[in-house]
Amino acid sequence: MSYAPFKKRIYAFLLDYLVIAVYGIFVVGTISFVFRPYIEPLFSSSPVTAELTGFFMITLPVSLYFIFCECSEWQGTLGKRKMGIRVVDDFGYRISIGRSALRTAVKFLPWEIAHFGVWRLMLPSSLSEITVYIILNVVNLAILTYLIIPFTNKKKKNVYDWVAGTEVVHWHKSSSL
Repeated sequence: MSYAPFKKRIYAFLLDYLVIAVYGIFVVGTISFVFRPYIEPLFSSSPVTAELTGFFMITLPVSLYFIFCECSEWQGTLGKRKMGIRVVDDFGYRISIGRSALRTAVKFLPWEIAHFGVWRLMLPSSLSEITVYIILNVVNLAILTYLIIPFTNKKKKNVYDWVAGTEVVHWHKSSSL
């Protein structure tokens, strides 16, 4: 089994980011425009309400895209398929929905923590500004770690791959996976 190079994984994520952007612009944008009087207060009442609203409108649907695609017969998102790579378990088999959910949760955890911090900077919060900046700097360190870790091991595994017991490999049509 040959492991997918980090470069291919980045290109796959950029392609997936286009899918996410289209969802954000057309679906979330349309919902936000049509239901503006009902949605706008959700983003201005409290940091918790704003964060939960953002989670249900953006983070959860994006996470479900990754979860369901990576545990499907495709074994990857549209970006991964286009780049010829797939997500497998440590034995080379298709991953379960639980493993996919764990992988996705760990992958997006820094971004969700960043949302936590940003909402507490934008709206009144019981946390001090310095505390929020410390949280946001920890997020930056986590993201930096996510960028460095694949270069430190031959399988090019990232933090979320180690936690979930997954690998990203080249897809071979002759493979029985």
